[in-house]
Amino acid sequence: MQSIRRSFVTERSKIGYIRFTIESYDGMALVTTIDPQKAIIELKISPGCEGMVLELMEALRRDEGLKIMEVT
Repeated sequence: MQSIRRSFVTERSKIGYIRFTIESYDGMALVTTIDPQKAIIELKISPGCEGMVLELMEALRRDEGLKIMEVT
């Protein structure tokens, strides 16, 4: 199985925090900055982890107040 790619736009100042948080869950996903000016990041999610990653992104929105929107 291949990793699942999902793109998000966020605040530029929060990219490092999101990367640190997501990647602290070892092997679940990797975060790549696609466009630092527009604050677009891509998550490469390990097979079987998509639900957990999306729940984590929602928790960052809800609990941390981060502005994170999925790019379609």
